[in-house]
Order: sequence, then structure tokens, then C-alpha cells
Amino acid sequence: MIARLQRCLVVGWLVVAVAWTTFWWGRSTAIAVAGLLVLACAHAGVLAFEFLASYRVSGQDPIPRGSATQYIAAWLAESVAAPYVFGWRQPFRAKSIPDQLQPDARRGAVLVHGFVGNRGFWNPWLRKLQASGRVFVAVTLEPAFGSIDQYVEIIDDAIARVTAATGQPPLLICHSMGGLAARAWLRDSDGERVHRIVTIATPHRGTWLARFGRTVNGREMRMGGEWVQKIEGERTSTQQVPFTCWHSNCDNIVFPTSVATLPGADNRLVPGRAHVELAFDSRLMRETLALLDN
Repeated sequence: MIARLQRCLVVGWLVVAVAWTTFWWGRSTAIAVAGLLVLACAHAGVLAFEFLASYRVSGQDPIPRGSATQYIAAWLAESVAAPYVFGWRQPFRAKSIPDQLQPDARRGAVLVHGFVGNRGFWNPWLRKLQASGRVFVAVTLEPAFGSIDQYVEIIDDAIARVTAATGQPPLLICHSMGGLAARAWLRDSDGERVHRIVTIATPHRGTWLARFGRTVNGREMRMGGEWVQKIEGERTSTQQVPFTCWHSNCDNIVFPTSVATLPGADNRLVPGRAHVELAFDSRLMRETLALLDN
């Protein structure tokens, strides 16, 4: 569903860009170019609002926010990373790297994307896992705008498939809302079925930005909301399964910063990274994949 929706958005954007250019080029080159610039950079304006909100809201957080320079650098990086993920990788390359389930005695991985994502989000990770011969399953969470609780069965099936291929409980690697889906799975499942849960920019205690959410899963991520309160508990915590929680002090989606951490977890800060950009940080990828052998 998300791939189809995002393909339509990309094609629609191209149609508008071509129509605008065709209409104005012979009349006013300046207007034609100005319109294309607006179309190309509109997303950066939306991101700027998110970063400004993050900077302001994170000012009172126990974890110090990033500097203004770090925020500007993160905004510029995310203005490139986000369109590439949501405008190319997810809509057009989601099935380019299939799940790898050939039997292998080494530990495998289950990868769980976040809000408005699909398995194509993980392609750089999947290439690394594929090259190493590891067993992996990257899920696509459907329905895209349903309750997070509806994703439990999808995750459970992926865990079972990887375990059947390796004989070992897998490593769960989750971005953003995917970490909450993993905790929803953990609430009703045996924690010994997974080796460790790695979350990347997951709003464990909700996020300030979710107050603008209108979808079911968007509303569930509100700070202090009923769903977030329900997910808190011993069975979904670090007492049940070891957690590694990656977070950034410049996250434009999950903020203030401390909401992406858990008490008792291996909380690892990567300074100066934006929400999507963080998932592809070289140190984060290297250290997370090393957990397959730990």
C-alpha cells in the first residue's frame, strides 16, 4: 500500500513539474525555474518546521539537545536522505532485495521499519546482510495506518521464519514506530524467542510531534497517550529482553531526545543525526550488525 501511494505521489509530482515547466517556459523562464525550485524544496520547508520544533521542545530535556550548527547540518542531510528513501527506495525498490532464508547456523535478523515505511527502507542493511550470507527477513507492516497492535502477527511470523532457518533466536532491528511494534509483540510473547531488540529513533514514551497525527498509529504515539501508557510494563521492558536504543540529539521526528531511550537499556547516543539519516549512520550499522555475534 505504501509503495503504491508513494509511487503515485512521485508520479504526480513529476506531472505537475512537467506541466508547470511546459506552460511557463515560453512565457517566463524565471517563473518556470522559480516554480520548479518551490516544488523541489517544499519538503525542506516542512522539515525545517520539524527541526525548529525539536530544537525548542528538547531544550528542557535531561539529555542536552544538539547545537544550532548540528541542527542545521542535520536538516540539510535529511533534506537529501528523506526524499531518497520515500521517493525512490520505498516506492520503487521495496522488493529489489528478497528475504534470505537459506539454512545457516549463524544468528539471523528481523528488520522492522517505521511509520509510512516498507521493507525498502532497509535496503542498505539488506545488502550488507546478503553479502555476509546471513538469514534475514525485512517485514512490511500493514495496514499502513492501522493500530500498532495489528503488526504483532507480522513480526511473530518473521521471527518464526528466521528461527526455523537458523535454529537461533534472531536479532530484531527496528526503526522508529517499528520499535513500538516490537514491544507490542513482546507484551504477549516469550521474550526468549529473540536475542536482543535494537531500536533506532523509537518513541518509547511517545513523541511531541504525534500531537499532529491523524492516523490510528500516529495518534498511538502521542506522549502520555493511552497506547503508550499501555505498552509500559515489565513484559515490554528491558527486564524481559536486552534492548539497545540508538537515539540522536537532533531527531526531527522523535523528540525530546530522552523519549527514545529506555531505563536499563544499552542507550547509545549518535549526536547530530536526523530521524531517517540516523538509521544509516556507519557506526550505528557496524555496531548493530556486530550484535549478531554477541
